[in-house]
Amino acid sequence: MAVDRKDARSGKAPKKESQPLIIAKTPAEEQRLKLERLMRNPDKPASIPEKPKEWNPRAPPEFVRDVMGSSAGAGSGEFHVYRHLRRREYQRQDFLERISDKQKLDEEYIEKVKENQKAAEERTAKRRKKREKLKQKKLMAKKAKMESQKEGASEEKSSSSASEEEEQEDDAEVPSFIMGKR
Repeated sequence: MAVDRKDARSGKAPKKESQPLIIAKTPAEEQRLKLERLMRNPDKPASIPEKPKEWNPRAPPEFVRDVMGSSAGAGSGEFHVYRHLRRREYQRQDFLERISDKQKLDEEYIEKVKENQKAAEERTAKRRKKREKLKQKKLMAKKAKMESQKEGASEEKSSSSASEEEEQEDDAEVPSFIMGKR
């Protein structure tokens, strides 16, 4: 208790509880420990490392003053300088080839995506046209059915009016009883 009073009087924050040292034996366990440490304080922002920059070779010199080669007569130290310059130039050429290959692949990919989109749009348009045809057919069938019903109803009315006229003519001979009806 004396230690707690001393910390409180000095104005310092009480010490955090010391956590036991855990050594990760597998990469999965290491990842789990990192996540646990992050989740202890979720308000604290987590640092996200940026993508490393791609290596770029040094630009070739615009003007070369001492032109040298690996021919006989060059000094013993000159060959190493020549070899270094040659290696650097080969790296630069290889880098440029890789960049051009990557651009070519990107262009091919973009072209392929455009072709796929065009084919998908064509299929969609074809199917849309088919659906519209079916809708029109159904609509025409419905209209024809409605018209036939209207015609049937008008024929019924005309036939019922004709039958009513016949019934009125038959009223003179009204039977005194009707068989089968109650």
